[in-house]
Amino acid sequence: MASFTKLPSGSWRVQVRRKGRYVSETFLRREDARQWAVEAERQIDRGEAPRDSRTARLKTFGELIELHIDDMCAVGKAPRRSKAATLEILRQQLGKLSMASLDRERLIRFGRERAAQGAGPVTLGIDIGMIKHILSHAAAVHGLAVKVEPVDLARIALKRLGLVGRGEERDRRPTQDELDRLIAHFDEKQRQIAPLGRIIRFAVATAMRQEEICLARWSDVEARTRMLLIRNRKDPRHKNGNNQRIPLFSASGYDAWSIIEEQRNFRNNSDDRIFPFNSKSIGTAFRRGCKHLKIHDLHFHDLRHEATSRLFEAGFTIEQVALVTGHKDWKMLRRYTHLRPDALHKLFASRAS
Repeated sequence: MASFTKLPSGSWRVQVRRKGRYVSETFLRREDARQWAVEAERQIDRGEAPRDSRTARLKTFGELIELHIDDMCAVGKAPRRSKAATLEILRQQLGKLSMASLDRERLIRFGRERAAQGAGPVTLGIDIGMIKHILSHAAAVHGLAVKVEPVDLARIALKRLGLVGRGEERDRRPTQDELDRLIAHFDEKQRQIAPLGRIIRFAVATAMRQEEICLARWSDVEARTRMLLIRNRKDPRHKNGNNQRIPLFSASGYDAWSIIEEQRNFRNNSDDRIFPFNSKSIGTAFRRGCKHLKIHDLHFHDLRHEATSRLFEAGFTIEQVALVTGHKDWKMLRRYTHLRPDALHKLFASRAS
């Protein structure tokens, strides 16, 4: 039986003793306490562990998202940018739905809607995976009676519809003419604050991502060894502390150390970053430059592909290239590599000599 006690604060404490189990919770209203007690007794009778008052009140998928975020923050694993963006999309489009309404049919409809909005097979796969992750977390950590089977069935259906799947590997590499035109275009723009021409050369010289370029610091440059420390480099298995030293050399056709020396003339003493600019602004300016020059289907990230491919074409091994690109998974490194057949002539000549 449940017993209720009104506390001096005006709240109500409910205690449930049943079949050797004891649980208690505190509520502002007696009716809430009574409802929780009834459900707790039912759960004990079914051999389940009674849920705490917070999880017992959860009704919508949006509340499950908040519960997941709170739990992750509590253990020092707050969602980073990409995961936070996915959670926000799910909150906006599914957050108001009750947990019971997240059935196979509704999830398939969600997939169709996301595809109509422009989400590709990989993006939608991440969305569906995150939904399952949130539901599994609620069931495993908090004992909530939620089902993950509808998510698996929806994924199968969406995959057969061609809406979920592996993305097509990009093999777009800029030609040297395209790089020359882009660099000249940006170097001629006197009013542009960010030195896009220099940043493009640096990207091809180092295989760094645009975010990494805009976060690199002068204090992490080792002049004697001509090395640069990249802090917290992207790694799906290690979110923090994944620091890596890379060489500043000219193996890919552009001299990274010379570019650093050029940029030193524009050093901002109030900002320790080598390229103190917003990475999103860099991407926007790059897209505008491509559009102006009628260079089609070229992304800034393709410069990282180009740099990786040039390192292989220069004769470096997989292990050596990984020391520059930061890849821990060599299968992923293969995806970034798009060798040109004509490069084999140069490689053969260098080995023959």
